[in-house]
Order: sequence, then C-alpha cells, then structure tokens
Amino acid sequence: MAVSIDAVRAGKVRVLAVTTATRSDVLPDIPTVSEFVPGYVTFGFAGVGVPRNTPIEVIEILNRQVNAALVDPAIKASLSERLLNPFHGSPADFGKLVADVTETWGRVVRVSGVKPN
Repeated sequence: MAVSIDAVRAGKVRVLAVTTATRSDVLPDIPTVSEFVPGYVTFGFAGVGVPRNTPIEVIEILNRQVNAALVDPAIKASLSERLLNPFHGSPADFGKLVADVTETWGRVVRVSGVKPN
C-alpha cells in the first residue's frame, strides 16, 4: 500500500482489502482479507541491521535511537500517512519477527512444492 496510496487517493486504484491483521487507520472503510478468509494475514517489513560482531553497546544505542524516532509524532504521522506501521522493540523482538515470517513463508514454499530453477 505504501507505494500505491497516491494512486488510491487519486481514484486510479480501487482497494478491495488490506492484508494486515487490522483495518488501516488511513483507510478505515477498507476491510481486511481476514474478514473473508479467516486467519489470513501478511505484511511487508523493513528493519535496521548491523554486522554480526557489532558490540552490544552499539546495538543498544542504535536500538534506543531508532525506537525514539519511531515514536516521534512527526515521524509517526509521516509513516502513518504512507500506511507504514512502525514496529519498535528490542533486537530480540525483531529477530523473532524475522524468524516467524521466515517460518511462515518457508511453510508456504514447502506446501506449494515450488522448486528453484
């Protein structure tokens, strides 16, 4: 949605549903897919990573600064306007998110039988 919201607002694209767990605050009249297909939820995400041997002190400073930015009212409003929902937490929280998403899509690939060329 973040890349197409301008087209949606201009009436060039009609949104049928969002794939997130809850309706969008920006487009509250648009249903979620899970309202029609119970349990269906998917989303994209991005994060900040550092090299494996980065000192924990540096990681903690970076984590605090990123989390502070994500709750800054101006940044939060800008992200929300683009339909981006910031996730803030610990490095362990982000690691769990990555592991959970990897497991979910790994299951999809295994069940589908898709094989690389």
